Amino acid sequence: MITVELAQLLDRATANSEDPFQLPLAVSPWPVTLIVTGYLLFVLKLGRLFMANRAPYDLRTVLRVYNLLQIVYNGTLFMLAIYVIFVVRPYDLNCITVLPQDSPFKTVERVLSYAYYINKYFDLLDTIFIVLRKSYKQISTLHLLHHMYMPITGYCVIRFSGYGGHLIVAGVLNLFVHVVMYSYYYISSQIPPARRRFWWKEYITLLQMLQFVIVFAHTIWTQMQPKCEVPKELTYMSLFAATALFLMFANFYTHAYILAKTKKKQLND
Repeated sequence: MITVELAQLLDRATANSEDPFQLPLAVSPWPVTLIVTGYLLFVLKLGRLFMANRAPYDLRTVLRVYNLLQIVYNGTLFMLAIYVIFVVRPYDLNCITVLPQDSPFKTVERVLSYAYYINKYFDLLDTIFIVLRKSYKQISTLHLLHHMYMPITGYCVIRFSGYGGHLIVAGVLNLFVHVVMYSYYYISSQIPPARRRFWWKEYITLLQMLQFVIVFAHTIWTQMQPKCEVPKELTYMSLFAATALFLMFANFYTHAYILAKTKKKQLND
């Protein structure tokens, strides 16, 4: 029902125009600019001032609900995207271009792409919750850059390239990673901190790194197709983003797990 209603909204929004971008948060750069700026102000300054003389909020129930909603949301989009890509098959996987406006699957493409984009704003709540719990050590440079990058890039891709297209692969991989990640958060929230030891925590970071390798490889493969009409600017951006994010996550993994294990072993010897 929700998908049908969203599809009807999208059809109404584009019925009188060939411009496919006339949707909330995808029309102008001002909404994403104001939201991301407000996010940074709250996380880095205002939120900390607000919490300065307050005890950390107990958000366990809120986080459980939030994590469950994220699992369902990302999981639903992932399964729908897999169905469209491999069952409906409107794309050539060697060269995934944005579907034309008269394609019978255009509304589906818009629904999935827009729903994915909107969730990047809800992801910002991760950091808001961290501030309200006064767990400031969790707010790393990587954390902030990643959360800023996703809505800004999402807007730019939709605004200048269109819904869907080449970055569908990156989106599908990201949906799967988020299902795993929020499942971990939910399960860990059900266990007392003293017993909260999961062997698979570090593998979530490795999974995130793997997605960037796949995105990089798929983009290179796309560039090798002689008649592919994917915009070169989009492939260059994809290569740069995949490389930069891989290096940042690799740096985090090295310090959080490899060096930390080495230091712990040295202390125990």
